[in-house]
Amino acid sequence: MVARSLADLVAAGQPVAAHRPWPRAVVPETVWTEAAQQLRDGHLTLLGLWGEPKTVHMAVLDEGTWRGAVLTLRCPDGRFPSVGRLHPPAIRLERAIGDLFGMMADGSPDMRPWLDHGSWGVAQPLDRRAPVPLRPGTEYRFLAVEGRGLHQIPVGPVHAGIIEPGHFRFTANGEAVARLEERLGYVHKGIESLMAGAALERGSQLAQRTSGDSVVAYGIAFARAVEAALGAAPPPRALWLRALMAELERIANHCGDVGAICNDAAFAVMHAQCGILRERTLRAAAAAFGHRLMRDRVVPGGVAGDLAAGGREAIVALLDEIRRRLPGLIALYDNTTSLQDRTVGTGVVKPALVRQWAPGGHVGRASGRSFDARRDLAYAPYDRLSFEVPVRHEGDVNARVWIRIREIEQSVSLIEQILATMPPGEVLRALPAGGGEGVGWAEAFRGDVLVWLRLDPAGRIARCHLRDASWFQWPLLEAAIEGNIVADFPLCNKSFNCSYSGHDL
Repeated sequence: MVARSLADLVAAGQPVAAHRPWPRAVVPETVWTEAAQQLRDGHLTLLGLWGEPKTVHMAVLDEGTWRGAVLTLRCPDGRFPSVGRLHPPAIRLERAIGDLFGMMADGSPDMRPWLDHGSWGVAQPLDRRAPVPLRPGTEYRFLAVEGRGLHQIPVGPVHAGIIEPGHFRFTANGEAVARLEERLGYVHKGIESLMAGAALERGSQLAQRTSGDSVVAYGIAFARAVEAALGAAPPPRALWLRALMAELERIANHCGDVGAICNDAAFAVMHAQCGILRERTLRAAAAAFGHRLMRDRVVPGGVAGDLAAGGREAIVALLDEIRRRLPGLIALYDNTTSLQDRTVGTGVVKPALVRQWAPGGHVGRASGRSFDARRDLAYAPYDRLSFEVPVRHEGDVNARVWIRIREIEQSVSLIEQILATMPPGEVLRALPAGGGEGVGWAEAFRGDVLVWLRLDPAGRIARCHLRDASWFQWPLLEAAIEGNIVADFPLCNKSFNCSYSGHDL
């Protein structure tokens, strides 16, 4: 049987007006299940799965046409056919829907709570907010592993470094890892609850605090969703300034990650030198935009301000320094045998898993998935800029390092193009009044960020969902560490560098 096109799946439902730029349709269960089957068979890619009271939404992408859509299923009885039973990347998203809205995914292979650790004092906080007794420290049922000579090693949620909390439960045979299972949700902040009823300015601030290392990317995705919902267009110069900030953010994070990966392999000199480049990037960002992380610089309708006096010169000086120092660091990394011994062949993500999970960013591109929202879901000004998307196929720690290195080089080139061709003009426009629905996306340093929202007639946020790239990367870390030694977990973990905060909402 030939799979129906995404357009046909949408046409089989009831279209929702004023949803931009992709269509949204309320579909029957048969179409919902058919879409899940197409995800399983690789005809569609899952971009997001989220809920509302007695309603679930699924964003999907047809990578043949690069067209997306949102499929909506009404579930008045609080139950819906599980997508995860056919397509495992949906399982954790369904568990989060259950925690936040109390809706159950029928047929799901995993019905355990995910975000709810028993410490909220309410059940289903985005639905009926029913008070429940506090259950802190409730025993979590990790999956069983059977075999001779196995033992468990619990790690976290509190870690030795200054990092966010997450629990990792290793089952090992000696030093070899037989299974890793993660438990996250410790930094759940109630972002989506805080979004409800918020003004756009407040919503933009909340979005940019979802994951502190992706401030600009979240700001762009949120702004694009708002602008799509209202049918508004920011000034051209604002779009170029957004891209300039996004590439600075990418350089800073990739420099930090390359150094941190090397540090986990006991190669501190790379950590120090990459840390210097990261610090230089943050200082240039502060000089150009008034904030090291460029927080609250991107706003719906444009950007909050133009380049500061001396900002262009600070960025040009940064690019000169990167071009001067990066080749030596690359050579140092590539020619240090003891370092290569730790990174090459370690933590491999197999291509079959990448095809199934469709992870974005360096995790996907290091295992052969050539997807970049800047190019494939092209948005301004990237549709007018020249850049390459680096891809490798080894899928190991070393490949993920090299993807970051090549992306730093591409970002340097992009910033040079932006500074040379950025048009003059205003940087912010007033938004029209009214409501609507919109979906926006941006390419963050670790992959694509998706934002969906609905605005009420007064222009306030009725519902907003934010999906970090980490949702489709964390589970692959569990697979990557299997068969490796426990001591290589920090190296694998840092080579992924998934977000705890962005994932935990």
